[in-house]
Amino acid sequence: MLEIDGISKRFGSTVALDGMTFTVRPGELYGFVGANGAGKTTTMRIALGVLAADAGEVRLDGRPLDAASRRRIGYMPEERGLYPRMAVGTQLRYLAELRGRSAADAKAAADRWTERLGIAEHRGDEVQRLSLGNQQRVQLSAALVADPDVLVLDEPFSGLDPMAVDVMSDVLRERRDAGAPVVFSSHQLELVERLCDRVGIVRAGRTVAEGTVDELRDASATELVVSAPHAPAGWADALPGVAASRAGEGGTVLTLADTSEATLAGVLDAARDTGAVHEFRRRRPTLAEIYRDTVAQPPAAA
Repeated sequence: MLEIDGISKRFGSTVALDGMTFTVRPGELYGFVGANGAGKTTTMRIALGVLAADAGEVRLDGRPLDAASRRRIGYMPEERGLYPRMAVGTQLRYLAELRGRSAADAKAAADRWTERLGIAEHRGDEVQRLSLGNQQRVQLSAALVADPDVLVLDEPFSGLDPMAVDVMSDVLRERRDAGAPVVFSSHQLELVERLCDRVGIVRAGRTVAEGTVDELRDASATELVVSAPHAPAGWADALPGVAASRAGEGGTVLTLADTSEATLAGVLDAARDTGAVHEFRRRRPTLAEIYRDTVAQPPAAA
C-alpha cells in the first residue's frame, strides 16, 4: 500500500502542495487527476525522492519510504527520462541491472517488455530516433523492467495511438490484478473513468474529492432528464425541489435539490400537464463533468 500523508511543498512564495493526502491500495488502479499546476507531478517526485517534502510523509506498506523501498517502485515521469543516444535494448538492460537484476535476468526482462509493448524491432535503435509514441512505450518498459511492486506513472497515455492505449491499459490492469498498487495521472478522463478502481481529484495542492466513479457520481447533484415536447421554456423553474433547469439531451435537464418521491412525482405531474412525456429518467454525470464541477469550486480556506 502506498500512502501519501499530509504532504506539503513550497517553491518560494508558491504553494505547490498543501496537505496532499491519498492512499493507493494493493491491487488497485488509482487515477490521479487535476489541472496543470494542481500538484500531481510534484507529489510523484516527492514519492520517488526526487524532491523533499516540507511536511508530511510517504509510506510504503506502513513504513516511511527510504532508498531501499523506493527501488520497489517503477516510475514513469511525464517528461522523457531516458538517455536519447543509447539504444533501447541496452538502456533497458542497464536500468534493470541498476535495480539489482542479474545481466541474464535484465536481458530477459528487456526482451519481454519490448515484445509486450510492440517495440521489439527497435531494440537496437537510439531512443531519439523513435516516434514520440514509441518513446512512450520505451519509457513504460523502463518502469516495468525491474518487476516493481508499485507503479507510479505520470501521464503514461500521452502521445499514444488508440492501439497503444489498449496495450498500455492491458498492462496496467495486469499489474493491478497481480496485486500491485498502480497510480497514474491523466487528462484523458474517459480513460480514467473506464480503467480506475478509484479516482482522486486534486486542486491547489490538495485532494478535494476521492472515491470510485460511482461514489463520486452519488456525491454529485442529481439531475433528471425530462422530454416533454410541448412544454414551454422554464416550465420547471418554480417547481418545489428543482434547483435549476437547462435545455439538453433532447429535453429539459433538471438539477434537483432533493430526490424525494414527492419531488419526482411533482415534476412528472407538471410535465404531463404540458402534454405527452416521452422520457423521464435520472442522469448520471460523467467523470469529466464531475471533474469540471469540482475544480470550478473555489478552494476552501486552509
